[in-house]
Amino acid sequence: MKTKLFSIILAFVSIGMIAQIDRTKQPKSGASPVIKLKTPVSFELKNGLKVLIVENHKLPTVTISMSLDNKPFALGNKKGVKSLLGGLLGAGSTNMSKTEFDEEIDFLGASIGFSSQSGYMTTLTKHLPKVLDMFADSALNPLFSQDEFDKLMKQNIEGIKSGVNSVKAIASRNQSFLTYGSNHPFGEFDTEEKMSKITLADVKDYYAKYFLPNNAYMVITGDVNPKKIKKQIKKLFKKWKKADLEITSLPVVNDVAKTEINFINMANAVQSEIAVINTVTLKKGDSDYFAALLANKILGGGGTARLFMNLREDKAFTYGAYSSLGASRYISRFKASASVRNEVTDSAVVAFLEEIKNIRDLKVSEEELKNAKAEYLGKFIMATEEPSVTAGYALDIKINNLPADYYEKYIENINAVTVEQIQAVANKYIKADNLRIVIVGKGSDVVNGLETLPYEIKYFDKKGNPIEKPVFSLDIPEGVTVETIMDASLKAMDPSSKVKSISYKYKAEMQGQVLELDMKTKAPNKLSVSMSMMGMVMSKQVFNGTIGYNEAQGQNIPFTQEQLDEYLASSFPFNEISYKKTATLSSFEMLDGKKVYLVKTKKTKTVFYDSETFFKVKEVEVQKGPGGQEMETIVMYSDYKEVDGVMIPHTYKMFFGPQEINFELVSATINAKIEDKVFE
Repeated sequence: MKTKLFSIILAFVSIGMIAQIDRTKQPKSGASPVIKLKTPVSFELKNGLKVLIVENHKLPTVTISMSLDNKPFALGNKKGVKSLLGGLLGAGSTNMSKTEFDEEIDFLGASIGFSSQSGYMTTLTKHLPKVLDMFADSALNPLFSQDEFDKLMKQNIEGIKSGVNSVKAIASRNQSFLTYGSNHPFGEFDTEEKMSKITLADVKDYYAKYFLPNNAYMVITGDVNPKKIKKQIKKLFKKWKKADLEITSLPVVNDVAKTEINFINMANAVQSEIAVINTVTLKKGDSDYFAALLANKILGGGGTARLFMNLREDKAFTYGAYSSLGASRYISRFKASASVRNEVTDSAVVAFLEEIKNIRDLKVSEEELKNAKAEYLGKFIMATEEPSVTAGYALDIKINNLPADYYEKYIENINAVTVEQIQAVANKYIKADNLRIVIVGKGSDVVNGLETLPYEIKYFDKKGNPIEKPVFSLDIPEGVTVETIMDASLKAMDPSSKVKSISYKYKAEMQGQVLELDMKTKAPNKLSVSMSMMGMVMSKQVFNGTIGYNEAQGQNIPFTQEQLDEYLASSFPFNEISYKKTATLSSFEMLDGKKVYLVKTKKTKTVFYDSETFFKVKEVEVQKGPGGQEMETIVMYSDYKEVDGVMIPHTYKMFFGPQEINFELVSATINAKIEDKVFE
């Protein structure tokens, strides 16, 4: 009875309290939370290694990160040495082979990784002594195996090659190269020529000169006892010898004298990569740093920012448009960027520059500033709950020479920013008259529009070298049509016109595993394609001339109506038969020094034919990814050789963004009997 009575009284009081709330007035914001970061335990070894420890006993795990705060410098012809060193560190030690090392780490459920200037490990607390010992051993006694070096060299060169046809890779590389220059560490990039000349001795030399404790910081977070781990750190790392670091001055970087467009032509581009850039000298300790953060937040710092709302939500030019404003002890940059449809490239440039002009010329609204502050602070406050973030802040304070209470006053400093300060930093750090507009795209589609803009266009090749304006599109020779191209291609591949079926087998290496591609085609339009690894079918496509399906993870998924329509309109073994009726001749262009015909086989797919051999040399298709973003797939055909009177491409390269799969022909069988059940 007492409990029931208490409930009634509580309900009555609650109703009374609700009745007193005036819902016509917006509730007042509460006081800003007070951030009090935990002070790390810190110590320094005689060799200069500085250690920060942040205890957190919620979980029985420990994370250790180590970073070398070396001043950046250009490596020139030795540029690739850093990536090679990063790959060799952690690949065993002089005391333990790579196989033994990997097996032991897997057994302990831990992880260890390195780059050329950092190291990382995580482990359960009970395995900390053993894993830390292995971490120190691999850092201070690297194995530097020639075999492992050769494997890494091959992987790196293949990675460089795979980027040659990637519009995004070429754009990213040249945005930095053109901004900072070839002799600046932030501008130089790896090339196959540079990489192939590096030796294992070069890696060892770099390690000896720059992997030093003098400028090294170690941050330890998690379930640790500071006294115990301090003792172990001293024992394991005291033998790490310090040495004088070679310090070189950084070259001066200048923005363009007047806003200009830097254009790089890529014939396979189905979207233009646009970046609007100027250099920035901004440090975290500068008085206007917080205003600069918020100015960028309002301009392009997320899905509610001006650039996103303008270029995506209002104009539908792109799936996302963003900006960033870097802070560094050396030099950084402002960059606004997006991937846009070819046909709106010039309009997107105008939209970017309009938003930049607006944030410089007009004060942002109090509401925009308020929302930007709220979003920034929300993320900041949540982040401070993570011990690793707390440790990172402590390291940041040391490296950037910030006040000890820098992050404790972070909220206060953000809240103090005014609309006047936003406009002032926008004018200071975004240089409207000195912007470098880097565009990588298909010149034949976009340059005419860009030439209507009031900016000089300078042309560069894929490596950032200045060139004369390329010839983007050639006049299609008189009498050339889709029909004549397809007839010539069919004659080049199948001179006898008697091919009724072809069975192909290709193989490739992917992440150390052999990938097999098995393709069977039968006239008039039957197809079976399967991809397998280690004897297991990973994916399969089958079409019997009427219906078809995709097979993945043991499940058969019937073709959509769109897929079915595409296959019904196709012809096998040679699609060129159906292209005669369904495709359109798009243009006549240059591709890697050769004249090619571009044939549009459907809205999202273009096929390239060599104008001399009439062999198919390339396909580009754009498809929607799981998140709605557009994904570009490129297939390159080369090394055509005769097999039983038919010309077959012996090399078949597929590019999915930065990922490359290089297939080599194992066998091809012409007109062998293929049972119809293969296509069921």
